[in-house]
Amino acid sequence: MSKESVDYFGLNIPFMQCIGLQPEKFSPELTRTRLPWRADLTNSRGDIHGGTLMSALDLTLSAAARANDPSTSMATIDMATHFLAPATGNVVFEARCLRMGRSIAFCEGRAVDDQGNVLVTATATFKIIWPRPDQAASSSQRNDSSAG
Repeated sequence: MSKESVDYFGLNIPFMQCIGLQPEKFSPELTRTRLPWRADLTNSRGDIHGGTLMSALDLTLSAAARANDPSTSMATIDMATHFLAPATGNVVFEARCLRMGRSIAFCEGRAVDDQGNVLVTATATFKIIWPRPDQAASSSQRNDSSAG
């Protein structure tokens, strides 16, 4: 039984699909994802596990950088995370790219509950991986051939 692949802002990321992360908004101003509460994502207290929250934040933060140029990919260099309150229900992640240089992007984000209470804040630094010229040409040719 195969599940249909979720489009994470132009990428296929099986782990994000596994945890149930839902992409919502992808723009240079704001990137947003949502994580519905599930019992299998919780720690011994019944809160969403911190590692799950960090993984979802990492994706949302990197997507905020990619929103400036979706042809790029990102490699996390550093991520500082501050847990302010337990995630006892659904979580919304929002992120912005503060600065995108030629090789490094700096982003900030947060996780909030359905009432808007801040649960987690994070900052991250990413290495920008630009497509190789042969990849860009190949991708362009695929797009041209599928236009119809």
